[in-house]
Amino acid sequence: MMRAFLWLIPHPFLTLLLTVVWTLLQNEVSAGMVVFGFILGIIIPWGTSVWWPDTPKSFRLSKMIIYGFIVIWDIVVANVQVAWIVLTVPNAKLRPAWIVVPLDLLQPEAITILAGTITLTPGTVSADLSDEGHSLLVHVLHTDDPDAVRDEIKTRYERRLKEIFS
Repeated sequence: MMRAFLWLIPHPFLTLLLTVVWTLLQNEVSAGMVVFGFILGIIIPWGTSVWWPDTPKSFRLSKMIIYGFIVIWDIVVANVQVAWIVLTVPNAKLRPAWIVVPLDLLQPEAITILAGTITLTPGTVSADLSDEGHSLLVHVLHTDDPDAVRDEIKTRYERRLKEIFS
């Protein structure tokens, strides 16, 4: 019975998430929109499941929720910092930097979340992943200490992602 269910819904959490997102995008909750969202939530994961990598062996949802709040807070703080830099630092005094962040993460999902986190945080962008997946190239808008930025990425984000995916 469970195998038939997993064949029909290969990614139950994604199915639920797509159903909720579709319903919210409609600006009204109706039975028809929920059913249509559920149908999309089945068809999209089922149709794309052949391209999905193996699911992570473990995933700690509670730690991911905490990580999400940390990232949201960091985005808000970085917005204020970048606004301050734009308004007060002349272009000639900007100190942009390219930073190589060596990775201890092995799971592609964790590396993707780390790269996305860096890019979502104003003032930084993930520019490249090494061919072997052992390091990220990150551009920083303004920094006095590139090593401190690298260390902060590793301790604030990568360490938590290792806990989430271990």
